[in-house]
Amino acid sequence: MSVMHSPANPPTRRRRRTTTIAGVVAAAAVMALGAATVAPSAAAAAPAEGVILGADAEGAIKDSYIVILDEDAGFRGDSKKGRALAAEYGGEVKRTYKEALNGYAAEMSETEAKRLAADPAVAKVVQNKKVSISATQTNPTWGLDRIDQASLPLSSSYTYPDSAGAGVTAYIIDTGVRITHSNFGGRASYGYDAVDNDNTAQDGNGHGTHVAGTVASTTYGVAKAAKIVGVRVLDNSGSGTTAGVVAGIDWVTQNAVKPAVANMSLGGGADTVLDTAVANSIASGITYAVAAGNENTNASSSSPARVASAITVASSTSSDARSSFSNYGSVVDIFAPGSSITSTYNTSDTATSSLSGTSMASPHVAGAAAVYLGANPSATPSQVASALTSAAATGVITSPGTGSPNRLLQITPSGGGGTPPGDGTSFETTTDVSIPDAGSAVYSPITVSGVSGNAPSDLSVAVNVVHTYRGDLVIDLVAPDGSTYRLKNSSSSDSADNVNATYTVNASSEVANGTWRLKVQDVYSADTGYINSWKLTF
Repeated sequence: MSVMHSPANPPTRRRRRTTTIAGVVAAAAVMALGAATVAPSAAAAAPAEGVILGADAEGAIKDSYIVILDEDAGFRGDSKKGRALAAEYGGEVKRTYKEALNGYAAEMSETEAKRLAADPAVAKVVQNKKVSISATQTNPTWGLDRIDQASLPLSSSYTYPDSAGAGVTAYIIDTGVRITHSNFGGRASYGYDAVDNDNTAQDGNGHGTHVAGTVASTTYGVAKAAKIVGVRVLDNSGSGTTAGVVAGIDWVTQNAVKPAVANMSLGGGADTVLDTAVANSIASGITYAVAAGNENTNASSSSPARVASAITVASSTSSDARSSFSNYGSVVDIFAPGSSITSTYNTSDTATSSLSGTSMASPHVAGAAAVYLGANPSATPSQVASALTSAAATGVITSPGTGSPNRLLQITPSGGGGTPPGDGTSFETTTDVSIPDAGSAVYSPITVSGVSGNAPSDLSVAVNVVHTYRGDLVIDLVAPDGSTYRLKNSSSSDSADNVNATYTVNASSEVANGTWRLKVQDVYSADTGYINSWKLTF
């Protein structure tokens, strides 16, 4: 192996192999001349070929591949030895990876890629492909169809961010979840069962599986890439106790993998213990969506609907009316589709059912929260809530109920929302800051003074970075107290140059005055650039 893949002068090694094969053929020819009965030599064996994964994928890019190396074989994508392997097979390395992958992006012919894929030092070769900022599901359920557009009529499509909640875990505090359902795509798992006091949160009712499907199933879910964890606190008849529900909340609070959302499509009368448990769990950094209740009364008398820090969800119909059963009032934060919602069910791995209730509305919001967190993983529960309520369609719900905010859930292609920033005081720096290639993060400071109180919930951050292959860059806004707000993630597929964008940040928990910093890091090698300018508008 080491001789075959030594990086020194690979073209010479290839010529040596060719000479050896030719020598064998020549010897056979001499033998044939000396003895006519000797059979002609077999043709030289063709080079071994492996499989190119994703070769037929939509958006496949011709002659462009992602090569993953076998680190156990002593090959690293960012090493001279590793890169020489691609050259030996005729490829040209275009980009190397250090942490997310052990390998590189390379250009070569299909035949060369197949031969490279057969090399023992290569774990896999994957066809490079185009990606887009959003995806569209045709003929979705009416609830999904409704939440990606500001007004009726429905468009028979659901457009959502390509990340779709990837990296986020959704905890379904309910009757359990049928984790083997085919529509969960292997993303569902058991968490805790407070009813049987074990870790197998199976669903004997169907309600929890239906809720989980609306949050994150492939066909019926809002956040189609989020992980699902079932937490069983209600029995097969759909009943439970405060003690059991609090036990489930406690488990989630202790064990949540963040960023995380939790959905509670359950409730009853006012319960201070339940309220406290939910509020404390939210304070730990978990976003909660809770059902407003189905009694057609003011939700202020229901728990956990009345928890101020939770996102309390009322139900709407396909005609944008408040569902006749839905609770209402000032404790409601947002409406979401809840009447006649089709989703996954527990009776088989392919079962579905159509149900109605604020139990069906709440998981639409939990899914939307997961989508937002997928794009903004450092967002706090209050920031998630603010983003969703700010992005909501306003004034469209008929008869919302006394005291209810007239807001209907909306998903945007960017994963969240917020109103555009108003004209306010601006602070800008045009001092260039060089960004080292695949190096440490650099900072550009702006000192803010003379602004009273806290920063706004729609702080505008205008960024201009000159850098080839902008997908290399991770960009954060750092508040005066050190809190970090992610503006841009890296992306190995974003080959465009330069970042010239304006981001909206909910910085309402931050004191406005002080030194704010733009943090930029290049996480891949081969490209360089600099921070050209950036501006804060309050």
